[in-house]
Amino acid sequence: MPESPEHYKSILLFLGTAAIVAPVFRRLKISPVLGFLAAGFCLGPYGLGALVARGTLPGWVSHVTFDNLDEIAPVAEFGVVFLLFMIGLELSFERLLHLRRLVFGFGAAQVFVSALALGGIALALHHSLGSAVILGLALAMSSTAIVLPVLADRKRLGTSAGRTIFSVLLFQDLMVAPLLFLVTILGAHHDKFDSVLLYTVLPACIGIAVVALAGRLVLRPLFHFVVAAGSPEFFVAACLLVVVGTAVISAASGLSMGLGALIAGLLLAETEYRRQIEVTIEPFQGLLLGLFFLSVGASLDLSLIFSAPVRTLGLAAGVIAVKAVAVYVAGRLFRLSVRVASETALMLAPGGEFALVVIASALASRALGAQIGADALVAVTLSMFVIPPMAGLAALLPRPKPEADADLEKLPAPLEEGASAKAIIVGYGRVGQVVGDMLRAHAIDFLAIETNAGLVKQFRSRGTDIYWGNATQPEFLARCGIANARALIVTIGAVEGSEGIVAAARQLNKDLTIVARARDASHARELYELGVTDAVPETVEASLQLSEAALVDMGIPMGLVIASIHDKRDEYRKALQPAGATKMREFRARRHR
Repeated sequence: MPESPEHYKSILLFLGTAAIVAPVFRRLKISPVLGFLAAGFCLGPYGLGALVARGTLPGWVSHVTFDNLDEIAPVAEFGVVFLLFMIGLELSFERLLHLRRLVFGFGAAQVFVSALALGGIALALHHSLGSAVILGLALAMSSTAIVLPVLADRKRLGTSAGRTIFSVLLFQDLMVAPLLFLVTILGAHHDKFDSVLLYTVLPACIGIAVVALAGRLVLRPLFHFVVAAGSPEFFVAACLLVVVGTAVISAASGLSMGLGALIAGLLLAETEYRRQIEVTIEPFQGLLLGLFFLSVGASLDLSLIFSAPVRTLGLAAGVIAVKAVAVYVAGRLFRLSVRVASETALMLAPGGEFALVVIASALASRALGAQIGADALVAVTLSMFVIPPMAGLAALLPRPKPEADADLEKLPAPLEEGASAKAIIVGYGRVGQVVGDMLRAHAIDFLAIETNAGLVKQFRSRGTDIYWGNATQPEFLARCGIANARALIVTIGAVEGSEGIVAAARQLNKDLTIVARARDASHARELYELGVTDAVPETVEASLQLSEAALVDMGIPMGLVIASIHDKRDEYRKALQPAGATKMREFRARRHR
């Protein structure tokens, strides 16, 4: 018997909401996270559902509401799992090394000073020690998903304050897994801090060690095997298997699912498949994380604001005020300028998505009381809506003197990760290797992209910065840092592949120098139409080299031969280039003289 359409209501409602909320909020330059939270509340049992129950709205409205959150909760949980996996992939030991003072110094100070202050207030209000610890640490977290896009929109990520805020958020990301582990322990033992915890911590540590060891031994060979099959579908399946599999193994060990995924991400972060895995997983992460925030919004009972406005709004305002003071004081102790410390305090004072994750996990494990948990969820959500106005307030702060934060200006900006290479070589076969040798001879660092897993493995073992992946995907090129690269050299011989790469790269970086290998004059003409700076046809270049060798062997002076070959090459180039491209090239040549 066919199932009722009602069985598919939740998934259809979510997909419809995602299709509307994400584009609309991105167009308005507002984080989709806020859109999913607001949509979840409106479509949840405390929004339209409550109005239908009271008879204020007609019964048919219930068909577009979430009336059974238990149906989507198990799937929504994977949003956090995928997010933690992506955080693991994006963590770079080099980045941590450069930012270590801000990450492990100021970042740790922000989290623990804020947690101590907020937890102390919770204890003063007669909450248990376990609840105070969870509340303090959870409320100390800020919103990576909202703060970084807001800073990027305002062109503030590359500033001293942007680097500082990013470093603190990075430390907070590192703290998520230990926090979830702590919640698991407190939920299992309800504040009994005695020797019985040893029997919980020890198996958990063994579980972490097993996941890490098995991952190091299995993950890279697994992807070698899958890539050799040459099927994109198998690669997607392998990525999903790693994320879901490590999460399930972690849960079976008594740990949080997200911790296993984070470990898997860290293990894959140093492999040649990292960039392609990021591109493959990102759509799943976005959808599932949207579902998570939708479920959080649907579970929010904002009637608490009206029934107890002083308690709820006071908690939200109190969290913002306490964190702002704690962050500012910590910043000044770390010798940050008044401007940087103030902007950092304003942007990090509101709560964040991981506070919602930790509190929701604590409620599920009964490590936190239902009433205070509900109040905290509402307070954190309300504070997240304050982030854009906080950014506007930060913009009004007086500008510091140029020398005030000179040390911070030397640190790498958040958007520079993966983009330190001046050149990107697509195709690292025989032609690409020669190009790489020439770049290396002139001390130009480069990143290589190749689809032959054997070549990638071979050259990566020699220290070459090379990744396996599909360079025709704009998302993959973006992950490789095309936006900040100076040149792209495309050495592959496939006509459609090289055209797709050039078109995607030109869309991502209008000023990028693109040099591409062409099969013949016709292919070169197509590449020029797509925006390539220089196309090098194999047939033309081979004929010029043959001519050069013949003329020199026949006794013509080398200088005259080189000059004539150069003139002939320019003649071919001008004949192949569109008129507009020729004029632009001549203009650039004059500008560089």
